[in-house]
Amino acid sequence: MAAGTTVDHLTETYRAHYRSLLGLAALLLDDTASCEDVVQEAFIRVHSARGRVRDPEKTLAYLRQTVVNLSRSALRRRILGLKLLSKPMPDMASAEEGAYEQLERDQLIKAMRGLQRRQREVLVLRYFADMTEAQVAETLGISLGSVKAYGSRGIAALRVAMEAPA
Repeated sequence: MAAGTTVDHLTETYRAHYRSLLGLAALLLDDTASCEDVVQEAFIRVHSARGRVRDPEKTLAYLRQTVVNLSRSALRRRILGLKLLSKPMPDMASAEEGAYEQLERDQLIKAMRGLQRRQREVLVLRYFADMTEAQVAETLGISLGSVKAYGSRGIAALRVAMEAPA
């Protein structure tokens, strides 16, 4: 081969400058495996195009430029891959958890139906309608003390009903 870089010259360049090219790639990329891949690919490409490298003294410059270009490409592919990744699903309960919650809800509704009418009214307004004790008293037309008493007795009855085997 009359013109271009010889295989022997490229081999010598590999031995002498592999680590420095690896360091260059490491400055541009974040993981060792990618750096090694980029440098190896750079040598392969320069080897394939060695006939076009007219001045053997410029072989290292071609290798450096190839490492930089391949590093940029690797980063672009990585960024594109991150953009194309599907969005993670929000934390959702499993089907089993959903079924268990439905059973608990059904058990709570059954237990609520077993309460006295006033206890049920106080608990629904207080905890499901999110009213204050004063608002519940005004809505039901009973005293604040009665709201507290019905609420306390209603919660105690719910605890017993919810703990009992179904």
